[in-house]
Amino acid sequence: MRNSLFFRCKCTWLWLALLVCSTTPSAFAENVESTLTLKKALASTLAQNPQLYQYRLTAEALSAQRQTSALRPALALELEMENFAGSGANEGFDAAETTLALSSVIELGGKRQARMRYADARLNQAEWEQQAATLDTLGKVTEVYIEGLATQANLRLAEESLALSQSILKTVKARSARGATAEAEVMRAQAALVRAEIRLAALQEQLERQKVLLARFWGETTPGFQSITGNLFDFGPTQNFDQLYTRVQSSPALQVLASEARIRDAEVTLARASGRSDLSWRAGIKRFEETGDSAFTAGISIPLFSGKRRSGDVKAALANRNAVDYAQQDLLLVLHARLFEAWSLRKQSIAAANLTQNVAIPALEKALKLTNDGFDNGRYRYLDLIAAQEELLASKQALIDAATTALISQALIEQLTGEALNP
Repeated sequence: MRNSLFFRCKCTWLWLALLVCSTTPSAFAENVESTLTLKKALASTLAQNPQLYQYRLTAEALSAQRQTSALRPALALELEMENFAGSGANEGFDAAETTLALSSVIELGGKRQARMRYADARLNQAEWEQQAATLDTLGKVTEVYIEGLATQANLRLAEESLALSQSILKTVKARSARGATAEAEVMRAQAALVRAEIRLAALQEQLERQKVLLARFWGETTPGFQSITGNLFDFGPTQNFDQLYTRVQSSPALQVLASEARIRDAEVTLARASGRSDLSWRAGIKRFEETGDSAFTAGISIPLFSGKRRSGDVKAALANRNAVDYAQQDLLLVLHARLFEAWSLRKQSIAAANLTQNVAIPALEKALKLTNDGFDNGRYRYLDLIAAQEELLASKQALIDAATTALISQALIEQLTGEALNP
């Protein structure tokens, strides 16, 4: 496969392939550290992902088929003997006639050029399919990576929730010992502590599952890292939608259909060329055993009415070609809708994350402190303290969710456009 097209995409993901070309797969396995970065995950995927490796074999197969398509009609050597082993004068081989001849076909209508054009179009499509598959695979890697970052943030939040539950239980027990709080509230505080421990354990297992999901992208079943690094709240600038949509119109997904159109064009040309009759020729030398003389022989054969027989193939090829145009229009509409949804969702999520982080959380942290102090002094009930704690934790959870949605939407935009928003 001609790799020059593969590196034309300016996406940050794809330039990592240059690193892959100079690094063996074993080197990645040896250099895996306890902490995984997104760059390492993408590079390892490009180097070792089984799905992407299949395209190399596909390219080899298509290249071999192109070599076959470029061959001219083969020559055939014929040996023919007549008038032997019969009766009367033709008994034995005395009256035999032996002919040694070469035969072949002269292709008309540019069939060989049409076959080669069709093979080149299929190679071109395979290149774009490889780019599209690479973007799709790396997009999935990025999405799982972001979800892993979100799980790690949720783990920290769960640890904070556990610490708060422990602190509240300690306070409630102290108040209960003084007779200022009912025993039922101690039981509720203990149940809240258990729920916090269960959530923390569940998130720890969830992170382990996500680590396995990540490792499978580069062909491993056991993760060679303990944690992943990255800033869940680094969103980068927001770009204009029209600029992003312009990039989508030259994305690999559309180029796959454009190459499909070239394949269909080549099929139309090939069908029309196949409608032209080929000339079969034969030339040789004939020996007459009875007289010992020799003579040259020659012949030519032209099929009749072959054009009418292939007219249906031409119509079918034209119909398939026209269908590609409508498929391109439909795909462009689908990509426009997906891009706008991701762009709008990213913008909305970033705004929500900024407001939550800068306004809601500071206010709720102050409210929790005041409620906790008032609870110690008997001015607030246990329910008031729990409500303040849950509101703070819910806002922090909403911040993580908004940041995760923003980054996953950003990854989808990069996958659709083939370029990184925040290099």
